[in-house]
Amino acid sequence: MLAALEGSPEPPPTHLNLNSCRLSVLPDGLRRCQDARVLSVYDNDLTTVPDWVWSFTRLTTLNLSANHLSELSEDLGRLTELQMLDLGHNDFCRLPDVFASLPDLKFLYLSNNRLTALPESLRHLRSLAYLNVTDNAFTALPEWLGELESLLEFRAYNNALRALPGSLGELEHLRELHVMKNDLERLPAELGGCTRLNRLMLQGNRLSALPEELGKLRALAELDLRFNALTALPTSLSDLEELRFLDLRANRLTTLPEGLAFLPNLEKLDVRWNRLSSLPPAFRQLEARGCLIYT
Repeated sequence: MLAALEGSPEPPPTHLNLNSCRLSVLPDGLRRCQDARVLSVYDNDLTTVPDWVWSFTRLTTLNLSANHLSELSEDLGRLTELQMLDLGHNDFCRLPDVFASLPDLKFLYLSNNRLTALPESLRHLRSLAYLNVTDNAFTALPEWLGELESLLEFRAYNNALRALPGSLGELEHLRELHVMKNDLERLPAELGGCTRLNRLMLQGNRLSALPEELGKLRALAELDLRFNALTALPTSLSDLEELRFLDLRANRLTTLPEGLAFLPNLEKLDVRWNRLSSLPPAFRQLEARGCLIYT
């Protein structure tokens, strides 16, 4: 692509893919691509983004992931048509607080950096459907996350989160919540407001109890609670009629709610490495209809 740009009489391309080219700087030949819609420079050796990139104001996709970036200009806010921004796998400790200028942003990847806080301007991203902040250094998340009204999937695993904001329960469109491998000791009761949640991934935390309100998650199909410190389960889990996969491995359970045996769609139940002496007789019905039970 770089050779094609040099002196070419053809109109410059609008999709610029320079992934895995071992670039330490972006070539000046790209300057003429002012109407570019996609710029992807994934997996290079960039330490800075040249100022002329911020004049590509028609960009809808900007992928800067897997470089060595530690700072980003506030001119990022000039890219008002952005729909996808990938800043993952870099060295950011902070980000410019300009996200209110990116109203069309739908996908935001911030994973594998050194972030401890989110810019407050993110709260204005009413179109954001996917947010990934995994593998950072967060110990807490802001209450305003509940204002991201279009959010469908939120990934925040491999941090040091001690709690989740109750405002997550306001995300009525949320389908997937991935918060495994944190330091969570409890879940907010408000989480029961996420009535369209399909996947709830909680493994590898410090949970010793769960709120009864989890029984309100009537769309939940997958619940992963392995490697926690649960001693009991709320009886309301028996109301999760869409549940297909329930992983309870490596907790401290001595009993299970008998109502789990009557979940009509359960396909797999894993209760290994607990303190169960036996399963209630009703669980034979699960096995009889084909549910896999690992004990």
